[in-house]
Amino acid sequence: MTALTLSTAAAPGLRADAIVIGVAKGTKGPVVAPGAEAVDTAYDGGLAGVLETLGASGAEGEVTKVPAPSGFKAPLVVAVGLGAQPEKDAEYGAEALRRAAGAAARALSGTKKAGFALPLADAADVGAIAEGALLGAYSFDTYKENGKDARNGKAPLAEAVLLGGRPRDKAYKAAVERAVAVAEELNRARDLVNTPPNDLYPASFAAIAQGAAKDHGLKVQVLDEKALAKGGYGGILGVGSGSAAAPRLVKLSYTHSKAKKHLALVGKGITYDSGGISLKPAGHNETMKCDMSGAAAVFAAVVAAARLGLEVNVTGWLALAENMPSGSATRPGDVLRMYSGKTVEVLNTDAEGRLVLADALWAASQEKPDAIVDVATLTGAMVLALGNRTFGIMANDEAFRSAIHEAAEEVGEEAWPMPLPEHLRKGMDSPTADIANMGERMGGGLVAGLFLREFIGEGITWAHLDIAGPAFNEQGPFGYTPKGGTGSGVRTLVRLAELTAAGDLG
Repeated sequence: MTALTLSTAAAPGLRADAIVIGVAKGTKGPVVAPGAEAVDTAYDGGLAGVLETLGASGAEGEVTKVPAPSGFKAPLVVAVGLGAQPEKDAEYGAEALRRAAGAAARALSGTKKAGFALPLADAADVGAIAEGALLGAYSFDTYKENGKDARNGKAPLAEAVLLGGRPRDKAYKAAVERAVAVAEELNRARDLVNTPPNDLYPASFAAIAQGAAKDHGLKVQVLDEKALAKGGYGGILGVGSGSAAAPRLVKLSYTHSKAKKHLALVGKGITYDSGGISLKPAGHNETMKCDMSGAAAVFAAVVAAARLGLEVNVTGWLALAENMPSGSATRPGDVLRMYSGKTVEVLNTDAEGRLVLADALWAASQEKPDAIVDVATLTGAMVLALGNRTFGIMANDEAFRSAIHEAAEEVGEEAWPMPLPEHLRKGMDSPTADIANMGERMGGGLVAGLFLREFIGEGITWAHLDIAGPAFNEQGPFGYTPKGGTGSGVRTLVRLAELTAAGDLG
């Protein structure tokens, strides 16, 4: 991953391949942002005019490259758009800085070293820029010849230097350390999502979790198909019954001696979703390696919590299965007995995520945590409702739902609170079983949330994040978000763990 350092060096004297500056969209044209004063001075105060001549406006994510002025040790200046100029005396928002740093880092692929002279008001800004640069420089090149990504065969930015970063300041150092831990684990989640399903299947995912547990002092328990059968995990077994790759349930535990709260995270981990007997049509199954994004997010968040040493106990449950059609696959009309003892009539085998989550949610409930949050690429209905960049939040407690929404906004993840309308529950009534895995078509994302609620232990606060939209970006990259796996949900879960550790959540 890109190396990250803090430096008090002035931009003109930094030996690097490029200097990154910010430019905002002012009322009369582009405006050079704070942090770039030395660069603007070297252009005799005319840098904004030069950029405007080249077509720059300061719009968010816009990247303009110009030759560095005489006397600079770096040959190139990279101006990145920050969006609208803040009101007088207002600072640039953390997300604007994060996105700008990400866009610049991505534009500098093939570069060994770049100095980032973006606006810095405090340690929080340092953390945002660091995180943006590390996430924006991400590439998935495991399957590329010579280990280079698809960006014209160029390797990612090798080193990012944050100018004005006060390397001896404890708050600044802590902000960078947090950014590195979160970004590295988020990028690990992206790697998992991008890995093809012939290499990432339940057993191999479980092995990766076991390796990470050893590296970071976590406890891990893996239930294979025999243990799942003995334990009565009918949902996970039912979904995985059609595949030659047997299912797994992974429990990953981080504990802290001073912890007063216990947060349980549950992730949907369908390593490939064909739809099963209710087969997906062509055009809908090519990216279904991403259906384990929820489990990847939970895995990354637990490891990040451990790396940050948070004073909270965090347990991650990864419900792993591959949903395939075969002679042994679950059929529409079959009834599964879940780990909770409830029976579920399977009306559509492509509504499989809620089945594996149900078993994992009930397992998590048995430990009576203070709160449970599940994360899943669960429904196309949520994508229709909120689009490709926003995840939905449902919960059995409005205050908890609001807290998660605020946490997501704080870290720069787009999310929106969604209801759980009681009248939709009746649509899942089954004449054969306790409940069906399908209900009314309209409001399908809310129906799925209501189904999951059935498997939460009494008195336990719970929330459901449907990340079906933002988990996998099929369009072009933007800000610090790449094409492919995005790591959606990781930063929100880490922030929830931090808030819980601080006693600010419940």
